[in-house]
Amino acid sequence: MIDPSKPMGSSSRLQLDREELTVAIERYARTEGVTTTAWPALSFFRADAPSDRSCALYEPCLGLLLQGNKHILLGDERFEQEHGDYLISSIDVPVSAQVMRASPQEPCLCLTLRLDPLRIGEWLSEVKLPKPATATARGLAVRPASGEILDPLLRLVRLLDSPRDLPLLAPLIERELIYRLLIGEQGARLALIAVAGGQGQQIARAIQWLKQHYNKPLRIVDLASVVNMSASSLHHHFREITAMSPLQYQKVLRLHEARRLLLTEGCDVATAAHRVGYESPSQFSREYSRQHGAPPLRDVNRLRQASGELRRAGAVSTA
Repeated sequence: MIDPSKPMGSSSRLQLDREELTVAIERYARTEGVTTTAWPALSFFRADAPSDRSCALYEPCLGLLLQGNKHILLGDERFEQEHGDYLISSIDVPVSAQVMRASPQEPCLCLTLRLDPLRIGEWLSEVKLPKPATATARGLAVRPASGEILDPLLRLVRLLDSPRDLPLLAPLIERELIYRLLIGEQGARLALIAVAGGQGQQIARAIQWLKQHYNKPLRIVDLASVVNMSASSLHHHFREITAMSPLQYQKVLRLHEARRLLLTEGCDVATAAHRVGYESPSQFSREYSRQHGAPPLRDVNRLRQASGELRRAGAVSTA
């Protein structure tokens, strides 16, 4: 029992904040998958069992893991996120994510808050924070969450129980959180994409172009011209931020979208390959296998089988 009359140490407060957040997220996220909230930028994730690798496009966001363990693959680089760690994505990056530890009794629970680069830019202009000295840095990082991060997140989640206060106070808490991130160890990473005319912002524009034209042939000189960079500079800084070249990034976007088409729209392999920009179905199948660990049909059948088993398990648990 904690004596309220005695000062509370920072480690005790950190633990209490984590426990309250965990209870709140589990209360809102009653089913597996993503749960949206009344605040559009805020969502929760729950998994009741370890998962296979799944594809995702991480937008600029903060992702706090409260329970469980996740592995995230960006290019050939692996990040391990334990409970109590927060992930910062400063730019759109395609990743493969896998829940490694979860159970119905102790589910994997995660909070995600989308970050608006425009608001980050507003803070940089308003408080005159120092610009990063280094040219670029990875667009993804995982670090232990401090009290300065947990406290505003907890207050934001508490506001979900106060619908009248949410639209007025949530933006203030978001601004505070962005400020805390900017003055902390991830500040340079976030500031990178918000500095007007900077290389990080140019790479962000290149990524937006790739997302819109992923199924078209790509010439690096053309993309470099679009973002006003030399081809060599684009290639260097793009790889430094995303851990892959523009061509590799495009390939991952194509294969992620192909998996979605096969899984949710019932496309055959040749149709999916053509729709994402492949002229050769055999080349598509080879690259799909390297990306997802199995040929297209076998991968999709495995995912459907796993999804069916989860639904049956859920039906049994609620019967």
